[in-house]
Amino acid sequence: MNDNALADLPVVVIGSGPVGLAAAAHLVTRGIRPLVLEAGPSPAAAVAEWGHIGLFSPWKYNIDEAARGLLSPTGWQEPDGDHLPTGAELIRDYLNPLSETAELRDAILTGTRVVAVSRVGKDRTGTSQRGSTPFLVRTQSSDGTSVDVHAKAVIDASGTWETPNPLGQSGLHGPGEVEARRSGFVTSPLPDVVGSDREQFAGRRTLVVGGGHSAANTLLALAELREESPDTRIGWVLRRVDPASVYGGEDKDGLPARGALGARLRHLVETGVIDVHASTTITGFGTDSGDAIAAETDGETVILHADRVVPATGFRPDLGFLREIRLDLDPIVEAPQQLGPLIDPEHHSCGTVAPHGARMLAHPEPDFYIVGMKSYGRAPTFLMYTGYEQVRSVVAALAGDQEAADRVELVLPETGVCSADVGTSCDVPAGVADEAAGCCGPAEPVLIGIPTGVEHGRSEEAAAD
Repeated sequence: MNDNALADLPVVVIGSGPVGLAAAAHLVTRGIRPLVLEAGPSPAAAVAEWGHIGLFSPWKYNIDEAARGLLSPTGWQEPDGDHLPTGAELIRDYLNPLSETAELRDAILTGTRVVAVSRVGKDRTGTSQRGSTPFLVRTQSSDGTSVDVHAKAVIDASGTWETPNPLGQSGLHGPGEVEARRSGFVTSPLPDVVGSDREQFAGRRTLVVGGGHSAANTLLALAELREESPDTRIGWVLRRVDPASVYGGEDKDGLPARGALGARLRHLVETGVIDVHASTTITGFGTDSGDAIAAETDGETVILHADRVVPATGFRPDLGFLREIRLDLDPIVEAPQQLGPLIDPEHHSCGTVAPHGARMLAHPEPDFYIVGMKSYGRAPTFLMYTGYEQVRSVVAALAGDQEAADRVELVLPETGVCSADVGTSCDVPAGVADEAAGCCGPAEPVLIGIPTGVEHGRSEEAAAD
């Protein structure tokens, strides 16, 4: 294919979440045709699944600049900059209007899952003229139809929502876990406990597995439900010895409301509302009783009982459909090689990860980039605003503007308190630390903070145990 024919092809963006749509907006702004492929039935389908969850940052930090440029001429009313939106509000007031702009509405294909990415006529071993050969993006529609799409570049912003980490030991599914998930005994990672999923939990025994903020949010929601339905019982399984690190800054939190929520979680544990199973790992499902879960505590086998199990053990990237692409990934967190050591949760948290762009995200495969939550691999410390900076730089590189690609337009503070949920951490840009000693924003947050801002990660927690 000649250079002119290659130039006429679109840039495929996989996924239409906040970062995917931001990538499309930047492409349009640069005069490059995007083609956004979304597996779900509507734009931002994954966000819709956690629509009941509140973000940590106010509206003024959740809107990409190129996206704002497409929305402004439409008469779109920008939300109150100090308001903290839920996922549903993020869709209603920002992502849906953005997806319906004249520039993007015909560029988004929903119900279109990417099942493979390769090069036309070449597998990953074919080197000759690889960089000038179009990408082949194989898609499958909801009715099973398969279509191959050609592209001059690919930006993978597909996220990690569909690939939660297993509940079992050693990063593997426990015996019976796949069947337990399929049956609904193991729920989605962030069920709407006090809303649409209420009947699954009211008056039942729920076991929440995980030591992060997704777990904390679900535990607090279950405690709220228990006030209305006193027969509701709550168990919490975590691998660490002490749940204290999940409580947040409490009275030392730069944002008092957030600290109060951490204090509430501690109170619920100390008063016995939440039954904690510390130093415990799940070893299997499907024992003699249908409601029983096999576990191991300090080397001894125990049986736990529940009507529902909520998995809050984080997420990992789906790399299977990229098998024919030449990737250079960090061997630990499965992020791009240069980025991996900077985000490894054993040593880092969100306050210590510098903004980064196309050069750090590059792979041996020319014009292929993984951005957004998926670019962080298994690390749970991704920031939405960092994703916007990623795609700004990546699109500049694809447009041949290397100077803009190399320019850092986002400066993140090293701060004292951070928050995390939905596989993310903070969702906040530069300058916030000037207004409050926390990376999660000057407005009153709805969730919990954890100490951060130094290179500590899980290694320091382990040393303290």
